[in-house]
Amino acid sequence: MTKSRLTAPAVALAAPLLLYSGALVSQYGFGLHPCEMCYWQRWPHQAAIVLALLALLLRANDRAMRALTLLAALAIAVSGAIGIYHAGVEYGFWEGITTCATGGGGPVSLDAIMNAPLIRCDTAQWTLAGISLAGFNAIFSLGAAALILTLLRRKTTSTI
Repeated sequence: MTKSRLTAPAVALAAPLLLYSGALVSQYGFGLHPCEMCYWQRWPHQAAIVLALLALLLRANDRAMRALTLLAALAIAVSGAIGIYHAGVEYGFWEGITTCATGGGGPVSLDAIMNAPLIRCDTAQWTLAGISLAGFNAIFSLGAAALILTLLRRKTTSTI
């Protein structure tokens, strides 16, 4: 069996793609508008996607591929850390930011501004078993980052 040297960068691409896609589906498919801290969690995932793509494109250079995969894992972990902070604000463990975000794209008319949803960062819009979307992002992001780091530490071996 062969342990592929591409497993870690593939996971580093798949994890943030799935998490970011889930955020977009929850926003556009289910109307769960993001608050400001939700957007903060998306930025590291976007960076991780780019870094993992570069890692896969540069797979001929093992050192560059591993370095970019490590950076992608760190970006995913940053999103998880922001998710912990955001979930803590939602659960009332600590105070969060004092501003709220509206829908994100910058409305252009007064009517659009007045009708834009005001989303509070300290209120979970959706939970499952008491865990908010920020909490799930923290769990899955930190788990994925740990898995990627574990895969990076393993040596590529092949046996017949």
